[in-house]
Amino acid sequence: MSGSSWALGGSGLLPPLPQSQAAWLGAAGALALAALLGAAVWRWAGRWAGSPRLQRVGTVSGLFVYPVKSCRGVALRRAEVTALGLRSGEMRDRFWLLINEDGHMVTARQEPRLVLISVNCENGYLTLNAPEMKELRVPVKLSRKNPVHNCRLFGLDIQGRDCGDEAAQWFTTFLNTQSYRLVHFEPHMAPRKSRDVFTTFRSTDEIAYPDCSPAMILSEASLEDLNTRLEKKVKIQNFRPNIVVTGCSAYEEDSWNKIQIGNVQMKGTMACPRCILTTVDPETGIIDRKEPLETLKSYRLCDPSERHLYKSHPWFGWYYGIDKTGTLQVGDPVYKIVR
Repeated sequence: MSGSSWALGGSGLLPPLPQSQAAWLGAAGALALAALLGAAVWRWAGRWAGSPRLQRVGTVSGLFVYPVKSCRGVALRRAEVTALGLRSGEMRDRFWLLINEDGHMVTARQEPRLVLISVNCENGYLTLNAPEMKELRVPVKLSRKNPVHNCRLFGLDIQGRDCGDEAAQWFTTFLNTQSYRLVHFEPHMAPRKSRDVFTTFRSTDEIAYPDCSPAMILSEASLEDLNTRLEKKVKIQNFRPNIVVTGCSAYEEDSWNKIQIGNVQMKGTMACPRCILTTVDPETGIIDRKEPLETLKSYRLCDPSERHLYKSHPWFGWYYGIDKTGTLQVGDPVYKIVR
């Protein structure tokens, strides 16, 4: 008897089936197996269809924190991303702020020479240096005897602990216009809600002294494209991003709804509306009030339907809220999360 007739009884425990029945059962088995495999594939595909995928869109080429609002940024190789923005040790993004006697914020919009002040933070001290000024050292942990000021940023109140008379005198002397105080945001203080500045943010997006967002991303390609349109080239420092990305096309960052870098996940919220701060030369502290702002306005204005949000401010860079905290570093791939 041929081997094929023992398809189901080859062990010798069952008698051989007639050829026609064996063929029928073989065909039925094949159909049943195909059905089972098809169902498994369908379930597998269904699961993956609803699961996020990571699509690489670029690489981190720069990381920056700006400990004192409007002063020079500090370039980092690695940063922790917290709910309130980037951090490296005791350096936290825009956790120090200059205010006037009324408690209103003072930035390079009013005092462009602030961009000449370099900042560092080590051994428990914030250190500041400026042209023709002696180095200033301010303790990160301030005495509880120092008063807490109610500060005003973009119409919103937030607290800040006074950094003392020496710091106040240092800034007042350097800027030589009026009396100022330096304040520090402390962890126990209540942050501002980004949503109170722009309704496009989520209720979970919070900040200390940044304008409105925990993180801002800009691509090298966007800067390069802008510079092809300018007579006098500008630098990345004109735009004060937290994360700089290379390996993507110009303005591609506008389209990244959700991204992952390292183990950090972020949600794109809105474009960064640019103002006269971009016209301050980071090397001289001189404000131009025209470029690159006028050129940006020539091709980067919003759609009329969004004018209530951006008004006449051109887009350059993108604001992100923090979905998952963690760490990232220069050289990390940037992934767009897609479904």
